[in-house]
Amino acid sequence: MKRFMNIVLVLLFIVSVLVSPAAAMRNRPKKPDAPITPEKPAAPEVSATPVTPAEAVASVMVKDYLKSETPEQFNSRMQWWREARFGMFIHWGLYAVPAGEWKGETRHAEWILTTAQIPVSEYIKFVPQFNPVNFDAAAWVKMAKDAGMKYIVITSKHHDGFCLWDSKVTDYDIMATPFKRDILRELTDECNKQGVKMCFYHSIMDWHHPDYLPRRGWEKRSAEGADFQRYITYMKAQLKELIEGYNPHVLWFDGEWEKTWSHEEGVKLYNYVRSLKPDIIVNNRVDTGRGGMAGVHDAKKYAGDFGTPEQEIPATGIPGYDWETCMTMNRHWGWNKHDKNFKSNEDLIQKLSDIASKGGNFLLNIGPKPDGTFPEESIRSLEAIGKWMDANGDGLYGTTASKFPKLSWGRSTTKGNTMYLHVFDWPKNQKLTVPGLLSEAQKVYLASSPEKPLTIHYENIGAVIDLPAKPADPYVSVIALEFKRPPEIIREIEIGGTAKFYPAQDVPVECGSKTVQIRYTLDGTAPDNQSPLYQKPIRIEETGILKCQAFKNNRPVGAVAEKQFMRLVPLPAAYLNAPKPGLNYKYYEGKWNMLPNFETLTPAAAGTVKNFDLSVKKRPEHIAIVYSGYFKANETGLYTFYLDSDDGSRLLVGDNCIVNNDGLHAPTLKSGSIALEKGLHKIRGEFFQATGGIMMDVYYQSPKTEKKQIPDNLLFK
Repeated sequence: MKRFMNIVLVLLFIVSVLVSPAAAMRNRPKKPDAPITPEKPAAPEVSATPVTPAEAVASVMVKDYLKSETPEQFNSRMQWWREARFGMFIHWGLYAVPAGEWKGETRHAEWILTTAQIPVSEYIKFVPQFNPVNFDAAAWVKMAKDAGMKYIVITSKHHDGFCLWDSKVTDYDIMATPFKRDILRELTDECNKQGVKMCFYHSIMDWHHPDYLPRRGWEKRSAEGADFQRYITYMKAQLKELIEGYNPHVLWFDGEWEKTWSHEEGVKLYNYVRSLKPDIIVNNRVDTGRGGMAGVHDAKKYAGDFGTPEQEIPATGIPGYDWETCMTMNRHWGWNKHDKNFKSNEDLIQKLSDIASKGGNFLLNIGPKPDGTFPEESIRSLEAIGKWMDANGDGLYGTTASKFPKLSWGRSTTKGNTMYLHVFDWPKNQKLTVPGLLSEAQKVYLASSPEKPLTIHYENIGAVIDLPAKPADPYVSVIALEFKRPPEIIREIEIGGTAKFYPAQDVPVECGSKTVQIRYTLDGTAPDNQSPLYQKPIRIEETGILKCQAFKNNRPVGAVAEKQFMRLVPLPAAYLNAPKPGLNYKYYEGKWNMLPNFETLTPAAAGTVKNFDLSVKKRPEHIAIVYSGYFKANETGLYTFYLDSDDGSRLLVGDNCIVNNDGLHAPTLKSGSIALEKGLHKIRGEFFQATGGIMMDVYYQSPKTEKKQIPDNLLFK
């Protein structure tokens, strides 16, 4: 019984810590009206008491949502976000006050504390200057809503650590300014009134907090006594305030790239946030695996519900992966009064269509002025986008990615039984070709004029829609096609296999449709409805041309696809009397931008090595090395060689240049293939280095060996 009571007491203590982490941090009540003076910088009120073992146990005991959530639960949680497609990003804080300018330089914005190397004691002088008297939460939300945006993501706290809400764990917040109004509270209330989802951006990095590490390299503040775990406790307390007090729908983290933040902490933070609100959506910057500006993470390894491409749109989208492109209207995220390089309305609307057509969301940024108003350029763009969305929004909300791999005239989205064509380039002949469309549309019309049907007819290449002389919209005209069932297209036929092969290969063929037949020929003639029917990968044994054509109801549809194949003749093996392990090398010094003609040069050194080894170099730059010897093929077949080098390189087998990776460049991987008889084959590797990074790795792949570096036991001289 006594043991049972002890367990109960421990559990009760753990629960108390989870419920109120902020309480364990504060050693005195906050005074919202206390000014933050330059003479005495106000640091967040963080207790000097280290994190207790109970708190550590509590963090471990939080449910692991990454492992426990089913695909059905995940899809249900993400549904509203996927349907929204369009949101407003807002970067606003103390950095709006200097408006991007510091000591004559005008290149700054939300990063000004560090890009201008402003000491924290100096930076906090912006606090009494931040007084956005013209801030109108209702007007902000209405502008977002009128533009067709379904959610708002605003910086609750950016990297400078300043908070836009009335925080109970720090005085470094909006209540310390002359404004003294909780901006997040007002925006949240207005979003609830107007039917817009409220979401928060929250920086993991914090340049102001005394416990955040690392310090900036130029800073004079000492890091002595700083405790990063204590900072994490502070951050969690703030997140608890935000989630329980404002009920955001998304937490958009950032600033996770410094070495103090780890994958393990990212997983803990993700689960902590979900423990406070299980249905909240969290971006992948909570963890460390987003892969730079491309914003893509391995969902099996790293935490995060969606990817975050920044200032870019994935070329082909990211199938099977939730993502959101965040992008500025001009060059900066925060307000910079000198930055007038705003994107055109046409560019922004076409980007919106492009992103939706690839299955992503568009988070478009506004950098408000310090008085609480939006830049005029942003307001005009929002109005133009809103006008377009009023007429064409059905072609974005709730849609899925395009069924077409590429459209020369624009983009496409699909929703249920309706396909939307987003036409960027209006055809001069008033004929819009929709390549590969198999399904017969029941109704075709401009989204802005549904009462005026358009005519459509079908040809071998797909469907052709007759259009009026002038586009319906100056930026993007949207055409809706309604079908009885989800529309089907045939993609351009894709022929697999390798162009050069030995001894034979089975070639797969794909067109993306299950309702058509693919017929083929191997003699270079065009297939007809009597040609062999593709049912399984086609066996290719000789040099020739494979041509494929899709048929539906004995009628050809789409274009003929073809691919040239060449059966290689294995290179005869060489005879070498008493081969010895290793390679010969010659070392040269000189300045080159390309591989030189080594026959005209005198080597500075020569010798033997076990492999393609750069350690024989005498200096790190302006050098070249030639390796020569023999490669042993353990069986007859096709061999692929790979060269990964910085700078240029070349690989020859026999007298054949198999890989040409020449020129000045960063680490670059190239490959080539050749058929080899079993036995020894002359091999030569050439390399040069100008300046910068230096590397050269040689790999191979054989019929029985996966790609790997060439081992010492396959090289001879």
